[in-house]
Amino acid sequence: MATVNEEKLREEVQEKFGETLEDKLVAECVRVCQIFNLTGEELFWKWEAMSFGTSGPKQFTADVLPALKDKCQSDLKKASAKRHQANADQNRSIPLTGFGRRSLQTPSRTHVKPPRRQDGFGVAQAEETRVPVAGPSRVELEGPSASAEARNGRAYRYMYEKVYDRSTALDKRIDDLGELVREHYQIEDLGDPSAATEDEIVVVGRITHDSETSAGSKLNEASLTLETSRQLGSGARVPLRFDPQVKLRQGKQDVGGIGLFPGAIVALKGKNGGGGWFLVTEVLALPPLKAGVRDCVKSENPEPSLFSMHVACGPFTPDADLQYAPWKKLVAKIKEDKPAVVLLIGPFIDASHPAVQNGEVDATPAEMFRELFLENMRDFLSSSPSSIVLIVPSVRDIISDHAVFPQSELSAEFSNDPRIYLLPNPCRFTLNGLAFGASSIDVLYHLRKEELFKRTQEVEPVPLQNDEQAGDAMANLCRHLLQQRSFYPIFPVPLDLAHEINFDVSHSTALDIGGEGDEAECAPDVLVTPSRLKHFTKMVDATLTINPSFLTKATYATLTCVGGGSNIPLKDRVKAEVLRLE
Repeated sequence: MATVNEEKLREEVQEKFGETLEDKLVAECVRVCQIFNLTGEELFWKWEAMSFGTSGPKQFTADVLPALKDKCQSDLKKASAKRHQANADQNRSIPLTGFGRRSLQTPSRTHVKPPRRQDGFGVAQAEETRVPVAGPSRVELEGPSASAEARNGRAYRYMYEKVYDRSTALDKRIDDLGELVREHYQIEDLGDPSAATEDEIVVVGRITHDSETSAGSKLNEASLTLETSRQLGSGARVPLRFDPQVKLRQGKQDVGGIGLFPGAIVALKGKNGGGGWFLVTEVLALPPLKAGVRDCVKSENPEPSLFSMHVACGPFTPDADLQYAPWKKLVAKIKEDKPAVVLLIGPFIDASHPAVQNGEVDATPAEMFRELFLENMRDFLSSSPSSIVLIVPSVRDIISDHAVFPQSELSAEFSNDPRIYLLPNPCRFTLNGLAFGASSIDVLYHLRKEELFKRTQEVEPVPLQNDEQAGDAMANLCRHLLQQRSFYPIFPVPLDLAHEINFDVSHSTALDIGGEGDEAECAPDVLVTPSRLKHFTKMVDATLTINPSFLTKATYATLTCVGGGSNIPLKDRVKAEVLRLE
């Protein structure tokens, strides 16, 4: 049943735009008024202003409604900037006491600021309202580029790979990391492992199987080969042999060795004595990423700010049914807790679900997604106007028209609220200056399945940080992602798991975990890596890694974060837990 306000808005819209307007279009206009806090008359004024010029549309139809929304958004942005400037001196800072008793208490009641939107990306800035709710008063989101060129690049054509493009992408990764190794260790020139030499040289290449026919089997020392780029070694594959006293330079202390897997980029010291293989005497650890985006880019908002976050990963319903019982329980919990940020990672409508595959559904996938997810999130945002929702798809999402990895964001038709942001898979974004990375691929399981651990002696070891345990297998798997600087460093994808990723090698530069521009050398502060392996939260080097597992296992993650330009160590700025649904 429509509320009094909705009826009043409907009457105003029909009065100003004409009684002949279709009911569906009237309902959309009412929704726009509610989102941007406008009267029907104010919406009509904005329409007149937009259509005043000779080039503007003269007839109000559903086709021009998106342009009117953009006009409302632009006006909201300008008003927000003015209000933010006027109220800047009234903002109160949060006491920097780490995560003591008082610093984690709910902030005092304050004016709520519902965020604005820039096509799902850009900076989300707050707008003032009179409704007080629990949670922070300001959340600033900075996501992937929203330019037309960037969006088109993410929505690339797949099933259209050329051999040259694949080989170029693979070579570029070797060459780029090879240059980092050369500069870090001050090496004059990198060598060619296929060339026989009397002196030891340093080579950089990719770990591979000894032949394509063995790609379905697990890596072992007998099948290890090193593949170079065309620039560093004519693209040759050379068998590897390890000296019994092989050393690891600048590796993590007390780990006892190095993990190798197909696709790993490695720097090796040794020589090819003409026997048909390269004898490795020393492994050089890859240069690490810088510790946190705040060390790479100066924050525009140095004032610290506290915000809460819930993270949940699909599947959101078990294979036995399509009732989405775990998701409905989580929705109730989200509405109760009112976190400032909700991060949802697909699959949402799983293409591999038995009921979907057998056609045992009465609605289209798009209708299911809108009813189950978008409507529930809109209800949540109505009760918590200061919050935002981030949605990351999965290659298994039947609602996505881009079922490859790297994957573009969902279509804009699935975002019916300016506080719902659609992000690509994988993605990097910042919340109040805190850098996040997230992906839906179960890379940890793939790594554990493919990894070969090689024992080595330590040379110039790097001490572990933040009370890390040297024998922590999950932490070491996460460390591969940071050291290899990739959300998915494995190549080729394991044959029995290839259907889970649909990897497009030609666009693998989108998997760089270090971000873009000034952040290219920065590790994320928080890395979300959902996996079928047991859930955890761990500090790995200077990054908090989180595996919330799947919602079908009744687990999800919560975070309480101090953003801004704080110099407090990350482990004291972010408190993360994996909780069970009751």
